[in-house]
Amino acid sequence: MSPPVALLALSTASPLNCLRQDEVAVAARTLFQDRFPGFDRMAPVFSSAGIDTRQSAMPMEWYLEPRRWPERTEVYLNVAVDLFVQAAKRALDEAGLTGGDVDTIVTVSSTGIATPSLEAHAMERMGFRPDAARIPVFGLGCAGGTTGLGLASKLARATPGGVVLLVVVELCTLSFRMEDLSKADIVATALFGDGAAACVLRSGEGGFARIEGAAEHTWPDTLNIMGWRVGDTGFGVIFDRAIPPFAKNRLRPAVDEMLAAQGLNVEDVDRFICHPGGMKVIHALESALSLEPGRLDHERAVLAEHGNMSAPTVLYVLDRARRAGLPAKSVLIALGPGFTASTVSLSAT
Repeated sequence: MSPPVALLALSTASPLNCLRQDEVAVAARTLFQDRFPGFDRMAPVFSSAGIDTRQSAMPMEWYLEPRRWPERTEVYLNVAVDLFVQAAKRALDEAGLTGGDVDTIVTVSSTGIATPSLEAHAMERMGFRPDAARIPVFGLGCAGGTTGLGLASKLARATPGGVVLLVVVELCTLSFRMEDLSKADIVATALFGDGAAACVLRSGEGGFARIEGAAEHTWPDTLNIMGWRVGDTGFGVIFDRAIPPFAKNRLRPAVDEMLAAQGLNVEDVDRFICHPGGMKVIHALESALSLEPGRLDHERAVLAEHGNMSAPTVLYVLDRARRAGLPAKSVLIALGPGFTASTVSLSAT
């Protein structure tokens, strides 16, 4: 029997720039009202999103000017590497380890392109060994935190005693744009924030949780629900307004199937830890999972304080949940491009 995988440590890191939602709403009206004919119909999203503040790679003034892809990429590389280092060092410190103890580095990011990838840029600052395995993962979007944790656990299980470092970094605000506006761009301006999270895993005992299993479900013919479109100014968001009803109506059978493969059912789960993609998504998740309204309280709190940071967001929720005290059995859930549901099952230790 393969050894268990321990989740030894978890940390988060946010940029220093703070976006207050009320100020963003005023700036968006000034910028977009004359450029987007339907702005007045879209404007309530800023007050109904459930967000008070967000953190961003750059000060708000930076986003008020047109930016080309090279400018956005330069910011991505500089800020993402800094956040990588901050989150990774905090997680390793918590685990009582250093960069030199890391055998495998899994880096998840879908909001910018860097080759060499982020962990290569961070090698010297982190003190990673030259023989450390590097595994950069792109394209998972909002599911990246959960899927990345599942991947890291499989690598830890396959290399008994090896230390696996997972780092998830997303700078979603770099997709803010003033030209070629769509409804999805307005929603993104109201929802997106930036952040990073890191986890340290190792096969064996210890840590605050044990990873029991991971699973994914991708629905056919759903490529257009979520993703990026590529333009002259970089990535532009693809959001289909059908995401909340899709989750409400079709998530439960997929979750039942993923849990059944681990000998579980929904009733066995003490706490679902979900990616809060937005307030409507939270409501849809509570309905799909037969949770009482308001049950996803940590999700609401993270959304209010940080917005939707894409992949790291669910790990922020996990961090809040573990500080409140993880129950015996919890399951992480996130939805991302594909269109895919991703889950990771945890047992508290």
